[in-house]
Amino acid sequence: MPSRRDFIRQSAMASALAVATPASTFAILHKDRQPEEPTVGHGAFTYKVDKGWAKISVNNTPLANCHEMVQDSKGRLIMLGDCTKNNILVFDKSGKLLDFWGNSFPGGHGLTISKEGGEDFLLITDCGFYQDRNGGFQRQAGLVVKTDLTGRLIFALGHPRTIGIYKDDEYFQPTETAVAPNGDIYVADGYGSDYIIQYNSKGQYLRHFGGHHNANPDHNLVNAHGICVDLRDKNNPTLICTSREENCFKIFTMDGKFIRRVDLPGMYVCRAVPDGENIYAGICWSKDANGKKLDGDSGFVTVLDAGNKVVSNPGGAAPVYKNGVLQPTLAAANPVFQHGHDVCVDDEKSLYVCQWNANHTAPVKLTRV
Repeated sequence: MPSRRDFIRQSAMASALAVATPASTFAILHKDRQPEEPTVGHGAFTYKVDKGWAKISVNNTPLANCHEMVQDSKGRLIMLGDCTKNNILVFDKSGKLLDFWGNSFPGGHGLTISKEGGEDFLLITDCGFYQDRNGGFQRQAGLVVKTDLTGRLIFALGHPRTIGIYKDDEYFQPTETAVAPNGDIYVADGYGSDYIIQYNSKGQYLRHFGGHHNANPDHNLVNAHGICVDLRDKNNPTLICTSREENCFKIFTMDGKFIRRVDLPGMYVCRAVPDGENIYAGICWSKDANGKKLDGDSGFVTVLDAGNKVVSNPGGAAPVYKNGVLQPTLAAANPVFQHGHDVCVDDEKSLYVCQWNANHTAPVKLTRV
């Protein structure tokens, strides 16, 4: 039985058709047709774009910034944002909204899933920055909590100052977490003092590294926006840490010893997302041809191969190497994305791109072609 909304819509359509000329009749009949979504990417990593994937109501489940997304053991897609009417949105792969909860994370920023004893848990990072009613940004202490998939609190990590590892003039504004196979938790203080802080599975402090004061500058991090555990070589797990202002990833051992860096010139890269032999990442901004940072809509996605070589830039220009060195990568001439903040790779190799500062838009789905 048609709804009242359908009845009103059909009645309005009939009235319009009754007085329309042939040309305007065609326009009305086909007004819901949208231009075909573009295809983005390069080589084997080419995707069809679906900006209308998420089937949500802006009235019931409003969005501010879509920061990160993960897939749980049941195939559901869990997204964290910073709108406190619903920090967490849960979708199926068709974009249907299954659940939403959370109103305590005005700076909701980082989302990591861990699997323990056959059960999924979430690590939620509130970076401590939030937008007030006047549009300005306010700062409060950052927060990292562990919950189950319904939002039940398991524990919260204390402020690093309470365990003596931060000085009074060092801010703690965490942006991301990662969980090792043994349960150790790594916190990236990407908007604060740029340390990586390692805890055991119970939240007890082990060590910290990174920051700004190392004798070797490669050991420093500048905007440590993301961190992940790289298990592509299962016999030699490593940490991939983002140093976004340096346009690179820095790779460390699991106990914080620097190994090497992966330069991504022109790319203000967010967290690395390993899947199979590849690494995926959102690019929040890029640079113009003169090397100037573009603060506007200049984001895209990048894909690296098993050797950490860029093989595709969906929404950006194709990667170019000269003498084995990646050249600066520009945004596409007609941007598809605004600011790529995170990429979730599902079990069918489709991508979901979460965007910061993108006019309250939902994640964009990329289906591989």
